[in-house]
Amino acid sequence: MIQFFERIYFNPRKSDYIFIALLFPLSLLYGAAALAKRVFTKPKNYGKKIISIGNLTVGGSGKTPFAISLINFLNSKGLTVTYISRGYGRKSSGLVEVKKDGKILCNVYQSGDEAMLVAKRCSCDVIVSEDRIKAIKKAAGDVIVLDDAFSKADIEKFDILLEPKEVKNRFCLPAGPFREFSFIKNRADLILKEGTDFKREVEFENLKERMLLLTAISNPARLEPFLPRGVVGKIYLKDHAYFEKKQILDKMRQFNAQSVLVTQKDLVKLEHLNLECSVIKLNLKIEQRVLDEIFDEVEGRRAKVEGRR
Repeated sequence: MIQFFERIYFNPRKSDYIFIALLFPLSLLYGAAALAKRVFTKPKNYGKKIISIGNLTVGGSGKTPFAISLINFLNSKGLTVTYISRGYGRKSSGLVEVKKDGKILCNVYQSGDEAMLVAKRCSCDVIVSEDRIKAIKKAAGDVIVLDDAFSKADIEKFDILLEPKEVKNRFCLPAGPFREFSFIKNRADLILKEGTDFKREVEFENLKERMLLLTAISNPARLEPFLPRGVVGKIYLKDHAYFEKKQILDKMRQFNAQSVLVTQKDLVKLEHLNLECSVIKLNLKIEQRVLDEIFDEVEGRRAKVEGRR
């Protein structure tokens, strides 16, 4: 069922549009409800510099690798950062401090895969919480990077909206992948297009002659253009799913695979299983003009915050 909806959302066939048409009335209701919520919500200022990285569609658009690149850039400018996420897929609830003062304080089950990846790859504090406002009040440092918060209209922030190269289905949920009507993108402070404003760069680590692709990311078909030679089988699990060692070993024997080929997001959930892993390193290179614009915005907001103090 998950693979079916991922297909109609991201790469629909002609026959799929019959099903899409049947769901279209629900899409109008969903979009209208989201629009009403946004229109009648007044953003509140929390006295902190907040950069939101979001998108309008479900599924991967590069938010986490974008956040990693941005945080590392801000660090290079001498700024301290707190990264806040809902912690999708985690097996905990409430507010959890994942990383504080350079020390990781929990495991991947408590943090979720994306938050743990940021904690391992960035010099920043990391907090996960369903209540973003509670996390914002807890956060320290010069700037907050807020994950997947474009729809959080009750928070005053600088909204960066990431757009994929192409979206074939432009309807709202459940007929399409959009969380809100597509014209809502014009409410973002900065709209960035993949391929123009940022690009994916791929590196590999520990490649083998026979590898079993194992991944739990949204829309895994997007990995296809980057796959190296030697992939003898593929296992796609739902986004943020956790892995079981016995099942992986059984599949590796079935395909006579020497390793599992995984993304860095998957790897943080496999490290404790002591499996032979080959890694797809999907990084984002952000255009310097974009980074400079974001930095100017951060500095401007910092001056405003300090002025109010």
